[in-house]
Amino acid sequence: MRHHTSTSRDRPGCVLERDTGGPVSAPSPKHADGGGTTTLITDLPYGPRAATVAREAVAVALHGTEAQLLDDARLIGSELATNAFTSGNPPLVLCVDRRSAAVGGLEVEITVTDGGCLRHAHTSPPAPEEEAESGRGLFIVEALADAWSLTTGAHGTRAWCRLTRVTSASPTGTR
Repeated sequence: MRHHTSTSRDRPGCVLERDTGGPVSAPSPKHADGGGTTTLITDLPYGPRAATVAREAVAVALHGTEAQLLDDARLIGSELATNAFTSGNPPLVLCVDRRSAAVGGLEVEITVTDGGCLRHAHTSPPAPEEEAESGRGLFIVEALADAWSLTTGAHGTRAWCRLTRVTSASPTGTR
């Protein structure tokens, strides 16, 4: 399988909802601090390697960010990719948007889409059995993300989340 990755600075990519054909994210103007948005979009393999490829792609998209944000984002990307592979159909696509906030800080949106599934989406993640070896992915996403959603349909599934980090300014006169 051939993988396609594209990145764009200051022009978010468009990930299409397969049910409607409409854009999920639209281009946004540059932020007041001149930051803007960097977007990475990549196809994920439909198989167990989806999680590994997602982790690596998130690391590329967030190169240079603080370690805790990078760790959280890599874990979320891995969990969303795993859910797409185990519950959905090909193709799997990962989109990572990195935005500099106008007031300082960083906002990261991670989206994984797949070719759809026939199961109904839960409004909240179902509780896994205590001894189960899987089934905790959306709980992890819910715990780490500032916002998240899951939209399922027969022709497309979209899992999305946002992580926000505010840069803390040091008090005046201290180093």
